[in-house]
Amino acid sequence: MTETAGTQADAFLDAAGREGDPVLAARLVAEAFLALSRTADPASLAPVVARLAALRPRPPHPRVEFLFHTLAGVLRLRAGREHAERDLDRALRLFAEHGLAGDPLFVECAMTATLTAIRPHLVRPAFAGAVRDLERRSDVDSARRARLATMLGMGGAWSGDLLRGRADLRRAYRHAVEAQRVELQAEIASWLVKTEALCGDLAESARQLAATRALAARSGSAWVGAHIAECAAALHLAGGDVEAWAGVMEYLVRGTVGANSGLVYEHRWELATHHALQGRAQAAADLLAATPDPPLRWPGAPAMPAWRAWIAEPEDPAVMAWLERALAGLNRPVERLSRARLAWLLGTQHARLGRRADAVRLLETANSEYAATGAAGLAARVAATLDAVTATRHPRTADRTGGEPADQPDPDGSGAGGARLTATELRVATAVAGGLSNQEVATLLAVSAKTVEFHLRNIFRKLRVRNRTELARILVT
Repeated sequence: MTETAGTQADAFLDAAGREGDPVLAARLVAEAFLALSRTADPASLAPVVARLAALRPRPPHPRVEFLFHTLAGVLRLRAGREHAERDLDRALRLFAEHGLAGDPLFVECAMTATLTAIRPHLVRPAFAGAVRDLERRSDVDSARRARLATMLGMGGAWSGDLLRGRADLRRAYRHAVEAQRVELQAEIASWLVKTEALCGDLAESARQLAATRALAARSGSAWVGAHIAECAAALHLAGGDVEAWAGVMEYLVRGTVGANSGLVYEHRWELATHHALQGRAQAAADLLAATPDPPLRWPGAPAMPAWRAWIAEPEDPAVMAWLERALAGLNRPVERLSRARLAWLLGTQHARLGRRADAVRLLETANSEYAATGAAGLAARVAATLDAVTATRHPRTADRTGGEPADQPDPDGSGAGGARLTATELRVATAVAGGLSNQEVATLLAVSAKTVEFHLRNIFRKLRVRNRTELARILVT
């Protein structure tokens, strides 16, 4: 815990002890909790929540109840206790029912409850206007502005609006510098490591990683120290360093780091996938053996059973088809990046197994999903994989973790039948041969149906075929 955060929290708690009004005292205790929450572990936060619980008057006061249920829900989730979501739901109902949106403390608590309940897509619609108003108010200090803008940015980035989320986080960092709060700078910089990497600015991500390490050391923030690894994983993945990525994932899984981000299950399934695709079936099985599928409310949960089955049978086309169908169930904003990642992994595996049509379809899906979220860094990796797949005849040795296939290009640079197709034409041809309609291909490639028709006419002419059946036959051949 930093001296600044600890000193501020102590001042709030001392003032609360002298305050005779239980509502005002509860506000001061809640302020102490928020000051400590960036650096303290659950054991250190528990006495603060207990102190607030002791202030609850009878009959209940809605403002005190709102603060209590927010803090209790946050603590219970961080400590892995039951009933966290029940507390958070109760807090958010009280916030809406009693018109608490004009108060900076209550807005911050409500945003904290929303993110803790893993509902990041609700943060911007519910709070963006209030945050902007509070950032302009002279009676709101810079530390509060930093925390509010941070949560706005986290909500945007986590729910698949990376560019807007990054802009909010950059603004939050400026507020933290103005407030001279090192622990806030450390937290915000750690989030920027991840968002900059996903957005494709690897140099800026690496710069933020170095800054985060220095800030975390200065602030003594154990939470940020652990979060650094999760953020570095994104940088390694976007940069194509699969071995470094796998090493970080091993640390994340063994230390259960990432639980606060909602990725505790996804990290384990991703590492198990890596082992399975590298032929280490027992290591993959061991990772999942004692881990049940997450509750359905958890991000990615609808696809987890099919994903588990694929990890056990990584070359089975029926299981891969099941997982592809399960991707349709990942339709919440918080699942957008997970859906793209699974499509990337499946597409790369199909490429390795020589199933070009399936590979192109899934890789195109992953590419368009990443592009739609602003994840240019990962979209670039998928595009490189896709280019390699469409340039090769037998992509049997594709990178098994989501990288480029390792085959050599066709000697004549052609996609089929000795005719030279462009990369785009080959993608269209492969998708059409896989049974997609022109409109479906247009949606997949993010182009118009007329563009697909144009490419298809050129493909028929170059390959001297008359219809889709002949096209499918020549590509298979």
